[in-house]
Amino acid sequence: MSVEVRHETPEDRQSIWTVNRSAFDADAEADLVDALRDGGFVVVSLVAAIGGKIVGHILFSRLTIITSVGTVEAVSLAPMAVLPSHQRQGIGSKLVEAGVDACRKQGHRIVVVLGHPDFYRRCGFSADLASSIENPFGGGEAWMAMELVPGVLEGIEGQVEYPAPFNAFE
Repeated sequence: MSVEVRHETPEDRQSIWTVNRSAFDADAEADLVDALRDGGFVVVSLVAAIGGKIVGHILFSRLTIITSVGTVEAVSLAPMAVLPSHQRQGIGSKLVEAGVDACRKQGHRIVVVLGHPDFYRRCGFSADLASSIENPFGGGEAWMAMELVPGVLEGIEGQVEYPAPFNAFE
């Protein structure tokens, strides 16, 4: 099985919606992708394809960490989806790796995620790095961060402010 990971194109929109709808068994995450894209918040959006068929998708969007001394720019990894028929085959890991690499190349310094702790820890995310940053969704060990620049989160304490489309999940 050869998986191609590439940036999304306008022709991919319906397939991306379908992948997110299928993976989450609901419309909310699929609609979130469209709202983030339409609102201009997306910094990286990648698809995974096998034989030309899109089987996975990952999206990174801008967010701000509000601290007592100002704001810190960061990105959120949300959502990441793989068709149920293609899960547990390494596709999600490939998407995360390629997405984080694309964010790093664009100069982003911090990525946060609220997701499955075992999976995202394997990808390099840490709940400890996110422990001094609050988010409106809670999450405990599922709330994690990754430094794309070593040490960038040192001394950062605050609250993330997600783009408006995430308000649907509060």
